[in-house]
Amino acid sequence: MHFESLSDFFAMGGYAAYVWSAFGITFLAMLILWVMSVSRGKKLLKEVQAKVDRQARIDAAKNMENTL
Repeated sequence: MHFESLSDFFAMGGYAAYVWSAFGITFLAMLILWVMSVSRGKKLLKEVQAKVDRQARIDAAKNMENTL
């Protein structure tokens, strides 16, 4: 589609409210998904590290048990 000026582009031939709200909603949804993914990833890494640390403590305790 060819526009005469920048204001015509932003007006989108009378459909600006629909077009720009659709872009805004899409951008907002993608931003929310990205933030949630990053926070879940960090939470998952912390949980895995806690399990690894716990297993290391259990293994160390078993080794100490065998030395008595």
